[in-house]
Amino acid sequence: MRILNAFLALLFLAFALLQLNDPDPVLWFLIYGAMAAVCVMAMFEQYNKFLLIGLGAAFSVYSFILWPGVSVWLTKDDKTTLFSETMKMEHPYIEESREFLGLMICFIIIVYYLVRAYRKAAAPVTK
Repeated sequence: MRILNAFLALLFLAFALLQLNDPDPVLWFLIYGAMAAVCVMAMFEQYNKFLLIGLGAAFSVYSFILWPGVSVWLTKDDKTTLFSETMKMEHPYIEESREFLGLMICFIIIVYYLVRAYRKAAAPVTK
């Protein structure tokens, strides 16, 4: 499990560093940086439920803000524009959809860590 958490921490750290050339680098550096920190904490079985719930709530709110762009992308016949090799943002919905998917990745991992946190809390104490 530690290897997976270390991999995720490095992955989110790489994501954070890649955001430095993004139109909104501070926001996304903080999002992915927070996820890297959460993954490092999970390496040591440290789960801060308040932090996880707070991040999950913030990511959910931001996802709802981005949803209109995602709904536009979903109506397009050519869905491959989201994954094209060029990073040019010809349409705002492409950037919003990519950001939405990034938040969904973060949200899924947060939910996983919350489940682990509650299972750890419910586990009987052994000496």
